[in-house]
Amino acid sequence: MDLAIIGSGYVGLVAGACLADAGNKVVCVDHDEAKIALLNSGESPIYEPGLSDLLTRNRAKGRLQFSTDLSAAIAPAQIIFIAVGTPEEEDGSADMSHVVAVAESIAAAATEAKLVVTKSTVPVGTADRIRTVLAEQSDLPHRVASNPEFLKEGAAIADFQKPDRIIIGCDDERSKNQLEQLYAPFNRRERRVISMSVRAAELTKYAANAMLATRISFMNELANLCDSLGADIADVRYGIGSDKRIGPYFLFPGCGYGGSCFPKDVKALAYTARQAGKPLQVIEAVEAVNEAQRTILARKVVAHFGDDLSGLRFALWGLAFKANTDDLREAPARYTIEALCARGAQIVAHDPVAIPKAKLLDLPGVSFAARMNDALEGCDALLICTDWNDYRSPDLELLSARLSAKVIFDGRNLIDPDQASAAGLTYYGIGRGR
Repeated sequence: MDLAIIGSGYVGLVAGACLADAGNKVVCVDHDEAKIALLNSGESPIYEPGLSDLLTRNRAKGRLQFSTDLSAAIAPAQIIFIAVGTPEEEDGSADMSHVVAVAESIAAAATEAKLVVTKSTVPVGTADRIRTVLAEQSDLPHRVASNPEFLKEGAAIADFQKPDRIIIGCDDERSKNQLEQLYAPFNRRERRVISMSVRAAELTKYAANAMLATRISFMNELANLCDSLGADIADVRYGIGSDKRIGPYFLFPGCGYGGSCFPKDVKALAYTARQAGKPLQVIEAVEAVNEAQRTILARKVVAHFGDDLSGLRFALWGLAFKANTDDLREAPARYTIEALCARGAQIVAHDPVAIPKAKLLDLPGVSFAARMNDALEGCDALLICTDWNDYRSPDLELLSARLSAKVIFDGRNLIDPDQASAAGLTYYGIGRGR
């Protein structure tokens, strides 16, 4: 099929690369000329394992193009995906201006009826809004559907190519058949397509992220309780995760969730519910817990060293909000750094891939180390904010020798507390009962 994907951010690039790799002819469109120039030079603007290879391979085969010309991309396209950003407004709602602008551009540029599909995470009722814009500005019988993405940063290619499910929200049989045909290559081993109404599909995306965020905040609250009661959250996690009704996934406590999806989508769902007169009390609590959890490491530092951190220097491992990405949006490390530097601390940070983006933030009081152990030089203590594999088995004797105060604040529970103690280190984890 001929496809146009409007928006070449995380969702648009992954979808474009994977759909092109399945044999479709894809044009990814973005108004950012610098981004398109970078993509046409063979480079990716984001770090995602496997993405660069997909982009390069499918560009070479002529199945994937990048352009700023929206009208030219729309003309041959059988399906147009909207994958632009829906940033958070001050009241927690999703900013739909980019989505509406794309709908207006489609209405102006299309010379024949199109299937317009929302790939962006959008509030319930967005398809109806797009349909109205198209009808008001065009006489063509455009159709609108929803096809939300369920990608984990760091594993997005596998998630797209071997998905748990493919949600198709359609209100007409023709659109449903067209999208099922498009996704047929991803259903060869088992049927993964789940069809439903457009509004149900829009809500499913928010509900999925809210459920996962709920598990994280629940475990973070239990972990904080464990610290007060002297229990180890690792034991509790194994105990409840072995129950098949609960399962082991997303039960890892830490210093809060971040990224481009969970924080924004939880707030947007809560806003939608309030607007509908049906506030979601559990979701409101999930957000409140996470707001507090993002500074849990800073509070542990203050409890150990005191409120005035002037003259203290901390090594910080991990800037990205999670491993295998360079995404710094809502990353717990940023909140930790802000809280510590506000009290006079100096930070030496390391991350395997996120340092270039972190440097663009111009964080006061922060310097960077190219290697994780180099960050330890001249530091009093170490903070771990991201669960990179690089940080899971550090040389504890080296840490003990280099850290003058011999303290670790482990925001991802990567290090065994007993081994840290045996190396002469004072260890603070999340809910380890110490």
